[in-house]
Amino acid sequence: MPDSTTAVDDRYDVIIIGSGPGGSATAQRMAATGKKILLIERGSYLPRERQNWDTTEVFGRARYQADEVWKSSKGDSFRPGLHYWVGGNSKLYGAALFRLRESDFHAVRHVDGVAPEWPLKYDVFEPYYQQAEDLYRVHGARGEDPTEPWTSGPYPKPPVSHEPRIAELAEGLKREGLHPFHLPIGAWIEEGANGRTLPDSPCLRCDPFDGYPSLTNGKADAQVVSVDPALKAYPNLALLTGAYVERLSTDGAGRVVTGVETQIEGARRVFSADIVMVACGALSSALLFLRSLSDACPNGLANGSDLVGRNYMRHNNATVLAISRTPNPTEFQKTLGLNDFYHGHAQSPANDWEFPLGHIQMVGKSDGAQVELEGLPSALHWMPQQPFDWIARHSIDFWLTTEDLPLAENRVFYRDGVPHLDLTPTNTESFARLREKLRAICDKVDIHPHLMDRRLYFGKDVPIGGTAHQSGTMRFGEDPQTSVLNLDCRAHEIDNLYVVDASFFPSIGAVNPTLTLVANALRVADIVAKRIAG
Repeated sequence: MPDSTTAVDDRYDVIIIGSGPGGSATAQRMAATGKKILLIERGSYLPRERQNWDTTEVFGRARYQADEVWKSSKGDSFRPGLHYWVGGNSKLYGAALFRLRESDFHAVRHVDGVAPEWPLKYDVFEPYYQQAEDLYRVHGARGEDPTEPWTSGPYPKPPVSHEPRIAELAEGLKREGLHPFHLPIGAWIEEGANGRTLPDSPCLRCDPFDGYPSLTNGKADAQVVSVDPALKAYPNLALLTGAYVERLSTDGAGRVVTGVETQIEGARRVFSADIVMVACGALSSALLFLRSLSDACPNGLANGSDLVGRNYMRHNNATVLAISRTPNPTEFQKTLGLNDFYHGHAQSPANDWEFPLGHIQMVGKSDGAQVELEGLPSALHWMPQQPFDWIARHSIDFWLTTEDLPLAENRVFYRDGVPHLDLTPTNTESFARLREKLRAICDKVDIHPHLMDRRLYFGKDVPIGGTAHQSGTMRFGEDPQTSVLNLDCRAHEIDNLYVVDASFFPSIGAVNPTLTLVANALRVADIVAKRIAG
């Protein structure tokens, strides 16, 4: 699909800013109305090139990561883990697509406080979760995960099969009384009865998947599942790339967005629409609101509550490498998950602590180049020094997630024109306990009980730069004093402005947020479609 660098008109029925999972799903749904829709993306199409699957380029040189430097109030400088491409961050995501647990929509007590209740509950989102799973071709198996919420239908695709070493791990976990399950994965993968990919499968069983762009377009990312099909199907949808939205202007009262002020190849252009929908990602959407200053909005757009940019969440995440006592020749490793420690002990017999711990899943397989880039051999003092490739052949890799809590001081903001991000970690004891649970399990399933951090995964060269699960900077709710958006995800203070990324989350649970933000985007798109039809 060629890039579009110009839009024919200046006036549209609906403008959507950002082509990641939220914006693209919204554009696809809105285009079906027949209205005139413009989708604006600051980046271009990510090039399909050899470097897509080159570990040194992707992880070592951060080839596809935004070339920006942000700061914190403490003076730290860092590159945020953001990706400005058609499809947004999903071009490099891991494609694990979970529903929040039904309990996550209620208040959840943690060691460091309470994750707040959602104003809408799981039943409102359930039909849209089903639609989102269908859209992203999610492979999975109902009934394996004891924490899975009720559903109205099956996964659209069968689970991606385990390779032999991961199948052995699953059986070992079951012997320990745990409940491993096939990870819900969004991929264009077709397998035969023997577990091998069919000749026409776009997704291959290969290790460059999780954290890499897909050279074969085999990953179910926002460009592949929404943007390109929508552009092909609907001539009323236009895509504008290489276009940075500087600010949103309003009428004199600050109640209606009247202009989308955009920079395109150094030239300024202003677009307008009856409805504007923002989906830049929780961090970038909040920054757009904050730089849209005016006499009517001196603290930024829709910011009478002073909550725009606040209550940022991104999970307590870590990618860890362990060493299997037997070789692990697995290529597509990301097929297994474990949620036995998701809840506190009253609901989770495997967790003997009163507070929730979190979620464990497999990630992409380490290769020798990653091991070398991470500098991991220096940590292997407990075994004879081995070459990088030996370590990679025996590596078995996990992703751990614990819920973090929304704090007003955890926020993104501007200072002297530079984006700043402040983050005070929460629930770190929960995370430490989850890591210890995994370490103890490893010793029982033929894995050395030592866990080493893979810090370069998704560009997380420093903890604050790990923004893959960004959410919560403009929470939704009924009270304009305690929320930025109403229950329809329309800004309380602006009649024609909606947000359709993960900014609206009041809490984040302990599973990947992408499916939830897509489900909500489809929900909000239906609301707006009814509005413009009238």
